[in-house]
Amino acid sequence: MISVEEAQKIILNEIQGMPPEKILLSDSLGRTLAEEICSPLDHPPWDTSAMDGYAIHFSDTATASPENPSHLRVVETIPAGALPKKRVKPGETAKIMTGAPMPLGANAVVKVEDTSGGHQKVQIFRPSENGEYIRHKGEAIRKNDPVLKKGMLIRSAEIAMMASIGKSVVPVFQRPRIAILSTGDELADLDEPLGRDKILNSNGYGLAAQVSEAGGLPINLGIAKDEKKHLEEKIISGLSADFLIISGGVSMGDYDFVIEVLEKLGVTMHLWKVAMKPGKPVAFGTKDGRPVFGLPGNPVSSMVTFEQFVRPAILKTSGRRSHTNLKTPDHRHTARRHPQTTGATTIFARDCLT
Repeated sequence: MISVEEAQKIILNEIQGMPPEKILLSDSLGRTLAEEICSPLDHPPWDTSAMDGYAIHFSDTATASPENPSHLRVVETIPAGALPKKRVKPGETAKIMTGAPMPLGANAVVKVEDTSGGHQKVQIFRPSENGEYIRHKGEAIRKNDPVLKKGMLIRSAEIAMMASIGKSVVPVFQRPRIAILSTGDELADLDEPLGRDKILNSNGYGLAAQVSEAGGLPINLGIAKDEKKHLEEKIISGLSADFLIISGGVSMGDYDFVIEVLEKLGVTMHLWKVAMKPGKPVAFGTKDGRPVFGLPGNPVSSMVTFEQFVRPAILKTSGRRSHTNLKTPDHRHTARRHPQTTGATTIFARDCLT
């Protein structure tokens, strides 16, 4: 048997990237950037005020104090979203709001808390420094500067950044379509009558959720019987997807036919069995470049092996830069019994994955 680390390397070495596509910024949350994003403009686009206050020439307040304030004439008011109309001359000021463009002639802003008066004349009670409370053109982002790297996950912050530079269409990697097949005569789907010889198919739904969390598009193929012909038909339909995940049927029981059927269908098997617990009977192969995973049928083992092997593969094929940031199962929990029903799955999976 090989180690978890060896298995991860073998799998990731076989994973190919998805092609890029362009989508609306509003649809890009949770996707992966397919290109570096550079700013087409300076941000801010001009010198702006960082405070509500007064745009001044700093030398006009050189001797200002509470006891001896500077007196300046207000020539205009500049709200955010409006352009200045007048030049500020010595002895003059313009009342200005946060984010408004600086008027010509002004080289500092004094915040409103340090003033008195306001519409025609204003008293200023402290000296200002050259450039004080001014956000200069391009201070945050300069035109043509890279702002987001290829392979980054698009979160709310990245969306806000792209909106701030006018990026309405975003290059992302396509999401892989991932077929999910559960195997076993003992399985029943959620809406089927549950006989005494059946257990519910939790793996199909759990794996679909894990696929979605990793950024893939799950395709639930349902349940394959422990019968070679039926299993073959299901696998053939799954091989049309970008990935195929099969849970169950990969161990050494009399009715574990998955490996045999995969090889018959031309799947090249790269590994089978990994030195880990839970999750030893893991299989991985490829067919025409498409990854095929055989995971254990036990619900906890299925979830743990997905996290160790399938999630990194999905992240890599989706172009994610951080696909190798993995957790190794905590073997302190492996002595517990494995649940065979869905009721305990969540509790045991949480123990193994955190």
